[in-house]
Amino acid sequence: MNEEPVGGSDGQAQSPGADGQPPAASATITSGARRVREALGRVIVGQTEAIDLALVTLLAGGHALVEGVPGVGKTLLVKALARAVAAEFHRIQFTPDLMPADITGTSIFDLRTQEFRLVRGPVFTNFLLADEINRAPAKTQSALLEAMQERQVTIDRETCLLPPVFVVFATQNPIEHQGTYPLPEAQKDRFLLKIRMGYPAVEDENELARLVAGGETPERRLAEELRVPVLQPGELEQLRAATERVRVSDAISSYIVSVARQTRQHAAIWVGAGPRATLALLSASRALAALDERDFVLPEDVKTLAAPVLEHRVLLRPEFEMEGVEIREVIKAVLEAVEVPR
Repeated sequence: MNEEPVGGSDGQAQSPGADGQPPAASATITSGARRVREALGRVIVGQTEAIDLALVTLLAGGHALVEGVPGVGKTLLVKALARAVAAEFHRIQFTPDLMPADITGTSIFDLRTQEFRLVRGPVFTNFLLADEINRAPAKTQSALLEAMQERQVTIDRETCLLPPVFVVFATQNPIEHQGTYPLPEAQKDRFLLKIRMGYPAVEDENELARLVAGGETPERRLAEELRVPVLQPGELEQLRAATERVRVSDAISSYIVSVARQTRQHAAIWVGAGPRATLALLSASRALAALDERDFVLPEDVKTLAAPVLEHRVLLRPEFEMEGVEIREVIKAVLEAVEVPR
């Protein structure tokens, strides 16, 4: 996909560079991201799309909702990504009795000093895996809202900043609904995109079985392949800064807005995507363009990411849900209804 981007702000097509060389922003991202992608591919068999979407989330500075049946590698993906970029990793197992303070922390009275001392919770990390987030009640789920949006938490009226790199990967089991609490729409809107992890292809499952039979378990591969981080401290911030320099032409920006607005007009959609979805689709498209070794966004980037970015943000009308209409089918129809810039 080494095409030229669609018309720029002056109405003229923009090219990667006058000398034909990749621009600096793209080259910077490509070098680091390619190394991370290759390292994850050596640990996780298959799931290429999930790996790429996780990298898009990381580069765009967002959070991801990961959905898949047990055993497809959701936890392994997040742990491997954290190790690859030399980041601190914490995991929270969400349960019905989990309290907000179990996530954010609390103040305790220190008998030795006769003073209250702040004990920080597991949210103070770089990579937070919120495992089975829909098993906790709404007040516990909402404890993540401030952290995800503002990159800070408030504990006993004291505001504490989170690390500059703070990414939440929240997992859900799509087939189990007993004892679960659906995520509020406001919280789902804070996730940049949704990563669906399905069953592996037959050749990938055969490869996985062969590796485990030879003693190469996923946990062992994780320990061996990522003994040393792929990125050094500070490199991730540089990659994110370079991602923000990826160009988005006026034509592409208008296309993204039109796609989001079309979701508010489709007959099958009850609640369409809001302005935050528009910005999320723009940011994610930038990151995907960078992963594809380009310094500019193409309509194909937007089309590829439309479903992951929008599907958890729109609500179908009840009559269409009862008929078994899939949300991704509706998003595909939305894309077909919007004119693609040339």
